[in-house]
Amino acid sequence: MRIGYPCINRTIGCNANSTFRLKSYSETRLEESIKNNLDCLRRILRFNLENRIFFFRISSDTIPFASHPINRFNWQKCFQEEFEEIGEFIAKNRMRISTHPDQFTLINSLREDIFERSENELKYHAQMLDLMKLDASAKIQIHIGGAYGDKKKSLERFVTRFKELDCSITRRLVIENDDKLYDLNDCLKINAQIQIPVLLDVFIINLTIQEPRQNKSVFSWLQRPE
Repeated sequence: MRIGYPCINRTIGCNANSTFRLKSYSETRLEESIKNNLDCLRRILRFNLENRIFFFRISSDTIPFASHPINRFNWQKCFQEEFEEIGEFIAKNRMRISTHPDQFTLINSLREDIFERSENELKYHAQMLDLMKLDASAKIQIHIGGAYGDKKKSLERFVTRFKELDCSITRRLVIENDDKLYDLNDCLKINAQIQIPVLLDVFIINLTIQEPRQNKSVFSWLQRPE
C-alpha cells in the first residue's frame, strides 16, 4: 500500500503552492512563482522518497491563475523540461500522484459559465499531469457538486456534462463522496452510468455500515480502461 499526504510539507521549509493576488499579476511574478513551486515540488518528492512515502497530492496552485483569462503566459512550453524531469522521478520511483481542484470546480452547475470555468480548471490539471508524461493512474479527484434544489436532476446533469469533457480529462477523473450532499451511494449511481472510478473518503463515512458499498467503490476502479 502506498500512503502519503496532500500538497504541503511542513518539514523541509519550502512552499510548493505559492501564489499572489490577482491585482499583482505580471508574467514575471508568475514565472517566479512557478519556478519556486516546481523547485519545491522536487524537494518534496525527494523527501518523500527518502522517507518511503509514495503518495502525494500536487497542489492546484502549482501554476497560479492557470485557468484564469488573465494568464496568457505559455507556462507549458517554458517549463516543459521541468515537468518532464519531475514526471520521470515520479514514474521511476512508482509514486502515486493526484490533484484535487477546489470547491468551485462544479461541472454540474446550473450556470453554463461556471461549467466552462470548471472545464478550463480541469484542463489545466490534466495538462500538468500530461506534461509530466504520467499515465492515467495519476488522477484528478472532484466532488459531484451542488444539488441546486433537485438532487436527481443534478446527478443527471453531472453525467451529461461528464460526456462533454475531453478525454484528456475524463481518463483521469474520479469522484469522491462528500460530507453534506452526495454520499458513496450517489457516487456509485454515477459510476454505474459512466464507469468513473469512485474515491472513498473514509473520514466522513461509517465503514461498518457502508462496507458492502465500500467494496463496490474498489470495483469501480477496475471498470474503466486506462
